[in-house]
Amino acid sequence: MSNNNWDVHVIEFARSKDQPIASLVQGTHEAGLIDLPFSFVLARSGDRIVLVDTGFMKEGLGGEMSESFGIPYWISPLRMLEEFDVKPEDVTDIVLSHAHFDHMGSVYKFPNAQIYIQKREWLSWMEAMALPPQFGFLTMAINPDDLRAGFTASVEHRLTLIDGDKDNLLPGLHVRTGEGHTLGQQFVILESARGRLVVSGDCVYAATNLCGHKHDGKADGVYVPLAFGVGSVWEQLKTIDRINDEIDGDLSKLIILHDNDRWENLPLYREIDGFKIMKAS
Repeated sequence: MSNNNWDVHVIEFARSKDQPIASLVQGTHEAGLIDLPFSFVLARSGDRIVLVDTGFMKEGLGGEMSESFGIPYWISPLRMLEEFDVKPEDVTDIVLSHAHFDHMGSVYKFPNAQIYIQKREWLSWMEAMALPPQFGFLTMAINPDDLRAGFTASVEHRLTLIDGDKDNLLPGLHVRTGEGHTLGQQFVILESARGRLVVSGDCVYAATNLCGHKHDGKADGVYVPLAFGVGSVWEQLKTIDRINDEIDGDLSKLIILHDNDRWENLPLYREIDGFKIMKAS
């Protein structure tokens, strides 16, 4: 396999219970409830085994937070990686889209991985955690233990803070800033046999964010902001536009980690106890 040609799988590891679509996408108050998936990405090329986000563990605060956010259906991300004969110590790199618990809550399980996160993302949470309790909305999805794990990695020289867009962070893997949902989120571009694929992180929750709301069965093309974020709506929509430019409007090139359509455009690789692994390239 070429060093610039990534083998990519989307790994579902959790689902929430009765998630209101209105809590995800603006303007969907009459759309009801969904069983929302949570996922991360495994990308392999040559001797590199890379995770884009890590999922979370149901240990300590991770377990408490999964309950408070209504996520009863869960399987260990480590168990799902066993389907690829990948052990935690085998993972060489972790690219974090952002620091919310459901995206970096397993980071401490991978002792040899180099961890990449945007500098602004990392430092903004250091500032936010120091604010008085009345600012708690900002950090409600942050597990302090995840930040502690990141600090431990930094002491071990395994934490890299990225300052903005970067091509070839790893060969054929590029990152782009995606402010809005958080102040320093990033999305990831992977070169694959199927072309350039975009892993959205939480820059996009659903196809509706890019395509707009439907009227008389047809989407209107007006970008729709997320219903949950600590950054501005303006920045959210600019990020959505950057993603749309990157995929040239082709949703088959976009990997949405909380895809409420359950990755219907991707072939099923395997299903474990009801949790899907999809082959993206």
